[in-house]
Amino acid sequence: MADFADHFSAHAAHYASARPCYPDALFAWLAQHCAAHDLAWDAGCGNGQASSALAKHFTHVYGSDPSRQQIAQAPAHPRVRYAVETAENCSLADASVDLISVAQAYHWFAQTRFCDAVRRVARPGALLAIYSYQRSSVNAAVDALFEHLYHDVLGRYWPAQRVQVETGYREVWFPFAELHDMPVWQLRCDWTLPQYLAYLRSWSACQTCLAATGNDPLHAMQPAFIQAWGEPTRVRRVVWPLNLRVGRIAASG
Repeated sequence: MADFADHFSAHAAHYASARPCYPDALFAWLAQHCAAHDLAWDAGCGNGQASSALAKHFTHVYGSDPSRQQIAQAPAHPRVRYAVETAENCSLADASVDLISVAQAYHWFAQTRFCDAVRRVARPGALLAIYSYQRSSVNAAVDALFEHLYHDVLGRYWPAQRVQVETGYREVWFPFAELHDMPVWQLRCDWTLPQYLAYLRSWSACQTCLAATGNDPLHAMQPAFIQAWGEPTRVRRVVWPLNLRVGRIAASG
């Protein structure tokens, strides 16, 4: 497991509690476009957010992630089985999966090798869905501070793979026949300022900066965030656009 890009194991509990959840309508739509609903594979499942959501629509869900610490934060579910393994070396049986789901993780994969694994485990006509979210929006004042933190303060601490998220996965390796005319989804959370700042601190770049400098990059910015947000206990709507690509895997041979 030493060869995977591990940016979250050291703060797995924080990550699990601070990240937004995906809309239920996304998983219902994916299930609607699958021919069967026996098994879904949540590759790079992290703390199992998408795994549990998929279990509402599939009889069995297999969640895999190379981080044992992330898997340890995943909630138990009678339909979900978790495994500590890389996505490129999945242990699922050949031609056994109806949906392969990759939530906020495709940019960490060796994508050519992963797509080879997808072809092996997918049933003919199965779907591969890769999706991510990038910049959140609250209001003009908060968003300006967000951009300053993202670019000016943390810019050099973002891993190189982050650019794939910034471009909405449009330039990644994706050798499957794509579905088009899909609905548009957003992630939405009603958060207080402490909840919002906890999300910002869960970023890989924020944690890398803290490890490198010994300083919390948000500490100096907190008064400005309070001024922009207002009373810290005030609940505000935080919105992230969701980027999604869905491909159908053809029968082999």
